Amino acid sequence: MRMLKTAVERWPIAGSFTISRGSRTEAVVVVASITEAGVTGQGECVPYARYGESIESVIAQIEGIAMAVSGGASRQDLLTLLPAGAARNAVDCALWDLEARQSGKSLAALADMPTPRPMITAYTLSLGTPESMREAAEKASHRPLLKVKLGGEGDPERIAAVRAGAPKSRIIVDANEAWRAETLVANLAACEAAGVELIEQPLPAGEDKALRGVATKIALCADESIHDAASLAHLPSFYTAVNIKLDKTGGLTDALALLKAARARGLKVMVGCMLGTSLAMAPAVLIGEGAEFVDLDGPLLLAKDREPGLTYEGSLLIPPI
Repeated sequence: MRMLKTAVERWPIAGSFTISRGSRTEAVVVVASITEAGVTGQGECVPYARYGESIESVIAQIEGIAMAVSGGASRQDLLTLLPAGAARNAVDCALWDLEARQSGKSLAALADMPTPRPMITAYTLSLGTPESMREAAEKASHRPLLKVKLGGEGDPERIAAVRAGAPKSRIIVDANEAWRAETLVANLAACEAAGVELIEQPLPAGEDKALRGVATKIALCADESIHDAASLAHLPSFYTAVNIKLDKTGGLTDALALLKAARARGLKVMVGCMLGTSLAMAPAVLIGEGAEFVDLDGPLLLAKDREPGLTYEGSLLIPPI
C-alpha cells in the first residue's frame, strides 16, 4: 500500500522578487511524498493566489485524494480526481518520481521522450524603476537570455533601460496581464526597438481582444490565458506561443499532452515555472527539450536550493541523468 504525505516548506529568496502583483522574500511550496515498499517519490508545487489557490486549499485537495492514491490511483486517474492546478501537479510528479525510482528508469524513458540536453534558461529581472532594472541588467549582462518583469505604466522606459544595461543579451518580457489596450501600441514599439523576442501575457486573460490583428514579429505568448491541454482549444489565434507550467497543467502528464497539442497547432513553446526549488524544475526539463524558450530559473533566484539539486553552470541547466 502507498502512503501519501504533504509538507509545507519555505525557501528564502535572494533579495526580493517583484512582479506587477506584488513582492515577496520567500517561496512557499507544498511537497507531496508518496511511499510504496520503502521507495519514496516526491513532487513540489507552488499554490498561486491568481488562480484562487492557497497553501491550505492545496493541502486539503491533496489530502482529499489520499485514500485513492493509497489504493493505487494512477496518473491518468488523477486527471479526473483533481482539477488542473498546483495540488494535482505535486501528486502527479510524485507518482512519476516514484515510478522512475522503482523502475530505475529516467523520466524521459518512462515518458518515451528524447533525453533532455543541456539548455539555456532565462534569468528573471524583477519589476522596479528603470534605474534599478538597468542596474540589475548590467549585473546579469553576462547571461544570454533575460526575462524582464514589467508592470504597466512606465514599461517603455523599463524596456529601454534593460536593453541599455545588457546590450548583448536576448530579451523576453512578462507583463503579467499589466498592459491595457490603450498602452499596447507604445509598449509593443518599445519592445520591437529593444529587440524583444517574446511577450508573455501582455493583456489580462479574457480581455485580450486588442491583440487581434496586431502585426509584430515578436511572439505573443499565452500564460494566464491557457492552463492545460483542454484549454488549448479555446486559445485565441493571435497567440503564437504558449507557456507550459506544470503548476497550471496539473503535472507532467497533462503538460506532455499540451506540448503535443501545441506543436500540432504550430505554436512556439515556452516552458515556465513558479518560484520553487529544483524538485519542481526537474520534471519540467522534459518539456524544455526542444522548446524555443526555457524559463526554469527558480533555483537561481533563491538564497539556497535543496540538495541535491539541479546543476546550473551560469544560465546553462544541466538535466539530471
